Amino acid sequence: MGGSSTSLIAGKNRNEFSIDVWTIVLVLVAVLVGSSMQRVTGMGFALVAAPFLVLLLGPIEGIVLINACAVLTASVILARVVREVDWRRYGVLAAWALVGIIPGALILNVVSLAWLEISIGVMVAVGLGVSLSLRRVALKDRPVYRVIAGVLAGFMNTTAGVGGPAASVYAVATHWPQRSFAATMQPFFLTLGAASLLAKFATGAAITPNLSGTVLLLIAAACLIGLVVGELLSRVVEPHIARRMLIVVAFVGAVATIIRGLTEL
Repeated sequence: MGGSSTSLIAGKNRNEFSIDVWTIVLVLVAVLVGSSMQRVTGMGFALVAAPFLVLLLGPIEGIVLINACAVLTASVILARVVREVDWRRYGVLAAWALVGIIPGALILNVVSLAWLEISIGVMVAVGLGVSLSLRRVALKDRPVYRVIAGVLAGFMNTTAGVGGPAASVYAVATHWPQRSFAATMQPFFLTLGAASLLAKFATGAAITPNLSGTVLLLIAAACLIGLVVGELLSRVVEPHIARRMLIVVAFVGAVATIIRGLTEL
C-alpha cells in the first residue's frame, strides 16, 4: 500500500495509477456536463451523469456520488430560482417520494450488482422514452398523478440516482409550465438526494465512494464550474436544443451501462 497517499483513488496502488487518473478525468467530465445541463434545462444532472458514473465507479458508489452531487447542484440553483418554485406541488411530490425511497433502499441489499446496472440503464432509457411519447398528451392535473410521480421518483432516485424521468413524465403529461417546473425540481432533487443518502446508509445499502479527499474536492469543483458554464450557455442555447442534447447523451450512457451489466452476468 506504499505510495497510496499519491493515488487519486484511496486504497489503490501505484500500478493502477494511470488507469485511476483517466477514470477520474472521465468522472469529472461527466459531473461537469451533467451540472451544466442541470442549469440549462432545470434537470438532467443525474440523467447525464448517472449512467457514466455507474459505468466508471460501479452501481453503489456511482449512485451515492450522484445523490451527493445532486444535493450540491440543486442547492446552488435553488438560491437563484426560489421565487418561481411551486411549493404546493413540491410538497406532494416530495412527501410521496420519501415513501418510494424506502423500498428503493431495501432492494439494493438483495439485487446483484450486474442486474442493478442493467436496471439503472433500462430505467433511464424507459423514463426518457415515456417522456418523449407523452409530449402530445394533455392530462388534467390530479393528486393521484402527483402521488404516482413522487413514489416512482423516490424509488428510481434511490436505486438509480435518477428521479427526474418520473417527474418529467408528470410535468409533460399535465403541461406544467417549464419555468415553474425547472424551479420546483431544485428543492425536489435536494430533498430526494439527501433522503436517498440517509436511507441507503441507514439500511447498509451504501458505501462511501473509494476516492481520496482531493478527488472529492475536484468533483465538487466540477459541479460548481458546470453550473457556471450552464449559466453562460442558458443565455445562448435554445431550450429545445439543450433538451435534445440531454436526451442523446443520456440514452448513450444508459445503453453503455446496460451493456456493462450484461457482460458481468
